[in-house]
Amino acid sequence: MTEILIADAFSERHLGELRSLGCLVRYEPDLKADALPVALGNAKILIVRSKQVQAATLTSSEQLTLVLRAGAGVNTIDVKAASARGIFVSNCPGKNSIAVAELVFALLLGIDRRIAENVIELRAHRWNKKEFSKASGLFGRTLGVIGVGAIGQEVIQRAKAFGMPVLAWSRSLNASMADELGIEYVESIEDVFRRADVVSLHVAYHPETRHLVNAKRLALMKPGSILINTSRGEVVDQEALRQAVASGRVRAGLDVFDPEPTGGSGAFDDPILDLPGLYGTHHIGASTEQAQDAIADEAVRIVREYLRTGEVLNCVNLARRTPARCQLMVRHYDRVGVLAFVLDQIRRAGINAEEVENVIFEGAAAAHCRIQLGAEPDPDLISKLRKGNADIISIELIRLSDPGATASHDLPGHG
Repeated sequence: MTEILIADAFSERHLGELRSLGCLVRYEPDLKADALPVALGNAKILIVRSKQVQAATLTSSEQLTLVLRAGAGVNTIDVKAASARGIFVSNCPGKNSIAVAELVFALLLGIDRRIAENVIELRAHRWNKKEFSKASGLFGRTLGVIGVGAIGQEVIQRAKAFGMPVLAWSRSLNASMADELGIEYVESIEDVFRRADVVSLHVAYHPETRHLVNAKRLALMKPGSILINTSRGEVVDQEALRQAVASGRVRAGLDVFDPEPTGGSGAFDDPILDLPGLYGTHHIGASTEQAQDAIADEAVRIVREYLRTGEVLNCVNLARRTPARCQLMVRHYDRVGVLAFVLDQIRRAGINAEEVENVIFEGAAAAHCRIQLGAEPDPDLISKLRKGNADIISIELIRLSDPGATASHDLPGHG
C-alpha cells in the first residue's frame, strides 16, 4: 500500500479521494518543516503547500519518490537535492491563475480609489467625500505585464474588460503571440517600465529573476505609476522599491514581500509597511476556495496517474537534455532477451545508458528502442549487436552533438 504524507492543509473531500486510490494517507498539516525528516517514515509521496522541503528531508528516506507541491512555485523545495536523489518534484501550475488575477485588480482598484483609507475613515465615523473623490481611474491607462504565462494571460483578459491597453514582455513572447493575445509586444523590460502606467509582475522566481525590478528600472516609471507584485517577493529589490514609494513617485500593491514571515500568523516588521503609497495583502493570491479546490483536484490527478502508470505529470526536475553523446536506435522483434542482450553488450563496453525508451508497434510483433549513450560505441560493438541476436532487425546510430546527422553504422540485422 502506497503511503502518502500530507504536511499542509488539504480538504476532507480530497483526502477521501486519495484514500479511495488504495493509499495509506497520513494527514499532519501542523508539522513544522524541521520535523519532516522524522515524520516521513515510509511515505512514498509527500504533499505540501507552502511548507519548506529541505535537503535534510529529501535525504532522510529511501522510500520517498515524489514531492508534490500543491501550488505553482517550487522555490520552497530543494529541487537540486531532490534531483540528486532521483526524487520527482511536481507542481500544479495554472490552477490559481484566476484567483491571482482577481487579486491584481483588487490591489489596483484599491490603490486608485484608496479603498482601505475609505474604510478606515468610515469605521472612525468620519465622512470625507471631498478627499476621497480624487482618483485617476483605470480606463485608458496602459498596463504593462511582465510574464505572460497562465496568470499573466488572465490579467490581460481582465485589463481588456477595464478598457486598459496592454503591452507586455516575456522570455517566451514574440510579436505573433502578442497579436493572438491582442496586446502590444515590447522587446525589453525597460520599455515596459518606461511606457506603462501600471506594471504587473508574473514571473517565476529563480536566480535570473532575483531583483528583476531594481532601482534603475523603478527610476524609469512615470510619476504616479503603480507596481503590482503577486509573483514572488524576491523578484523585487524591496529596499529600492521602499525608496521609490517613499519619494512619492511610485505606488505599489504587494501580495508578496522579501523577506516575509514563514508562518500563518505573527509579527511582521518592515519599514515598507509604514508608507502610505503601499497597499499590501498577506500572500493570499491563491487563497480562494475555488483555487484551492482546483489545486487539490490537480494534486489528486497527479497522484492517480503516478500510481497507475509511473508517470509524473508536471514534473519540474527531469533533465531537458542528458549527458548523452549519441543515440542508438534498435528496431527489433518483440521477444524475450533482445533488450537484455543489447544493454549487456553496452555495459561490457563500459558505456552508460543515459535514457532508454522502447515502444511497441501495433500487433506486438515488433518494437523500436531508443537508447541514449554517454559515449559513442565503436564499430566492433555495433557489429556484435548486429550479429549477436537474430531478433534485431536493424541498428542506427545518431550523433547528438550533430543534430540530424546519422553515423555510418546504418546496418540491417538478421531479420
